[in-house]
Amino acid sequence: MVEPGLISRRSLHGELVDLLHDMVLEGELRPGDKINEQALCARFGVSRTPLREALKVLASGGLVILAPNRGASVASISPQEIDQLFPIMGALESLAGELACAKINDAAVARIQKLHDQMVKHYKKGEAGPYLKLNRQIHEAIFDAAGNAELTQLYHTLMVRTHAVRFTAKKSPERWDEAVEDHEQMMKALETRDGKRLAQILKDHLRHKAAMVHESLTTARASAAE
Repeated sequence: MVEPGLISRRSLHGELVDLLHDMVLEGELRPGDKINEQALCARFGVSRTPLREALKVLASGGLVILAPNRGASVASISPQEIDQLFPIMGALESLAGELACAKINDAAVARIQKLHDQMVKHYKKGEAGPYLKLNRQIHEAIFDAAGNAELTQLYHTLMVRTHAVRFTAKKSPERWDEAVEDHEQMMKALETRDGKRLAQILKDHLRHKAAMVHESLTTARASAAE
C-alpha cells in the first residue's frame, strides 16, 4: 500500500510518477478507474501541476489515459485486443530470447539470475508489487541482451498498449505458480544458452499471461455486476 504524506521537493516529479505507478501495480488504482486528482493532491501534499505532469508520463507509458474534459483514468484493454496483441508480444519475446542466448555473457546472466532470485522471494511472501517490478525488469533485460534496437523499439511500442493489464491483472494462486515456473524454466534455458528452448518458453509464457488476463477481466466484470 502506498502511504500518504508529503513528498520531498527535491525529486517531486519522479516521486509522483513512482507513487502513482505503484498504486496501479498494487491494485489500489485498477484498470478503468477514474483518477481523482484533488484527492491525490491532498494525499501527497502537492499541487495539481506536478501531479498532471506525472500523469502525462504515465500516459506515455500506457498506464493512464488522458481524455479532454474528462480527466485521467487508468488504462484498460479489451478481450479482442488481448487476443490480437499478446501473440505478437509472444513472437517478439521469443525472438529476443533466441538472440539473447546467442550473445549474452556470464555477467549478464548473473544479473538476470539475481533479479529472478529477488522476484521469487517476493512471490513466496505474496508481495505482488515488488514481484511485478522485477518481473518486468527481467523481460527487459532479455531484450537488452538480444542487442537489437529495432526489436526492442517494437517491444516497447506494444508494451504501451498492454502494460496496463500485463503487469497489473490479478493472478489466481495457480496462475502465479505457473508464471514463476515459466521463469524458472526461462533461467535454465538462458544459463545453458538454449535459444530454441527459451524462445518456446517465452512464447508459452505470453500465452499463459493472456489467459490469466482474460480470467482477471472476467472476474472483474462479474464483481462489477454484483
